[in-house]
Amino acid sequence: MGHRGNRLAAVLALAAVVSVAGCGTYPADPSGTLERVAAGTLRVGASENGDWVKFSAASGGGQGTQPASPRPDEDVQGTEAELVRRFAARLGAEIEWVSGTEHVLAEELKHAELDLVIGGLNDKTPWAQHGGLTRVYAESRDSHGALQKHVMLVPLGENAFLLELDKFLMEAKEQR
Repeated sequence: MGHRGNRLAAVLALAAVVSVAGCGTYPADPSGTLERVAAGTLRVGASENGDWVKFSAASGGGQGTQPASPRPDEDVQGTEAELVRRFAARLGAEIEWVSGTEHVLAEELKHAELDLVIGGLNDKTPWAQHGGLTRVYAESRDSHGALQKHVMLVPLGENAFLLELDKFLMEAKEQR
C-alpha cells in the first residue's frame, strides 16, 4: 500500500492544484471594478486638501456640498488629481469627478458609488473601515512636523483594481 498510497496522494494533490488553477485569476475583483473601469469610467471622489486636491475658484471651490456633487474635469487640480488622470489614461478610462467631505465620499465608496477617493489621505485615515488603502506612495510633513504617509482609498475587496493602482503609484513614485 506504500506505493499505491503515495500515488493516490500525488493524484489528489495534482487534482487540487488543477481545480484551484481553474477557479479564475488572483487577485480578483468581486464587483469587477478593474474590468468595468478599463476603457470605461473611473468614478473618483475628491476632497479638497491643500496641494493634494484643489478646486478652481471659478466653480466656487470649497469642500462641496452635502451630498457629494459632480465636478467638471478642469475644476479638479492638485497632485493627486494629476496622478488619477495619468492612471485613468493608462486604463483608457474617462473620469467622473465628485466632490465632497471625506465622510460623504467614504460612505459613497462603501456603497459602490465611487471607485476611488482622494484628498491627501494618510495611512491613519479613519475611513479605512469603508475601503481598502493603497500602499503609501508619498510622504509629507504636516504643520506640526509630523510625518504623513499618503494613500488613496478604493472599494473593499477589489484586489485586482487595488493591485493595478498600487503598481501605477509605485512607478510614479520611482519617476520622481
